[in-house]
Amino acid sequence: MSAKLYTKTGDKGQTSLLGGKKVSKSHERIESYGNVDELNTFIGLLKDHNGVETKLKHQLYWIQENLFSLGSILAAEPGFKGFEIPGITSIEITQLEQWIDHYSGKVPELRNFILPGGHEAVSLCHVCRTICRRAERSVTKLQETEDVGENILPFLNRLSDYFFILARKIGHDMNVPETPWIPGDE
Repeated sequence: MSAKLYTKTGDKGQTSLLGGKKVSKSHERIESYGNVDELNTFIGLLKDHNGVETKLKHQLYWIQENLFSLGSILAAEPGFKGFEIPGITSIEITQLEQWIDHYSGKVPELRNFILPGGHEAVSLCHVCRTICRRAERSVTKLQETEDVGENILPFLNRLSDYFFILARKIGHDMNVPETPWIPGDE
């Protein structure tokens, strides 16, 4: 007989961090890793889209793996030693920067703000970008009261940039025109 999925411990608005400490489901730590989890879910949706080439699917898988580690770091109470959680290092940040620089060289120079859209895969990249920004904001708020490590915020910051340039790259590869935002233009 397998264990039940539900525990009923969350029925009163409490949950446990890795390590066992009980906190409110509205705790900044829960908000932070919840946003990371939501981002990871939308990346899965983007990765499953048939408009995304195999090489990009591998990158997205790598990002998902790192976000799972990042979420685990956020889900652990300070000082947790139960098992080793893979860290986010400068190596992962550098990898994102390399992809950003590479794709930036493949698309036209940006002269205006652009409106998200034009193709479902492009729009999904923008959804990932905005959820990533929300995750970054919630981790920033958590960082004001608890140490989250030096590489989590830079990783999330680069990751949102990655999704912006990925949207442009996918759109460019599909010959989807970008829609510039021109204030007052109707």
